[in-house]
Parts: sequence; structure tokens; C-alpha cells
Amino acid sequence: MPAIRYKVNLTDEEKRQLEALLHQGQSAARSQTRARILLKAASGLQDKDIIQALDVSASMVAKTRQRCVEEGPEAALKERPRPGVKRPR
Repeated sequence: MPAIRYKVNLTDEEKRQLEALLHQGQSAARSQTRARILLKAASGLQDKDIIQALDVSASMVAKTRQRCVEEGPEAALKERPRPGVKRPR
């Protein structure tokens, strides 16, 4: 079994914030999916188990893990601008 390259470690406060985001129901679906990924990753699940449990792509799990480790959980939840897509002003 390959080693996890980006190990997600969340504080108790960060876990509470992610749980609250899931239970409030007012956030975007992608943000909620990313929150679920982070919670499962922090609990020690392997990527293949997260992919199967949440029915998401391997790249979504890998990118979410990487952004959380490098930039923090808040950054991992947010959408990044996509090239070529203009946002309304």
C-alpha cells in the first residue's frame, strides 16, 4: 500500500468548523464534498476508501489533501478561478 503523500491533520476546532459547515446546509455542494474528504482523510482513511465512500474522483481527493496541507483547510474548501472563465462583476 503506497504511503500517503499529504497527510491531513486537523485540530479539534477545524473539525468542528467542518462539521458545522456540513450541518448548516447553506454552503455549496462542492465545499461540502471537500469538507467530507478532509474529515475522512483526517480520520486516517486511504484515498481509495474516500473515493469509494463519497463517489468522487481520485484527483479531487488528491488536490483537496494537497491544498489542505499546503494552504490550510479554508483554502481547500474554496473554488479557484478557472482559466478562461470570466466571473460576473
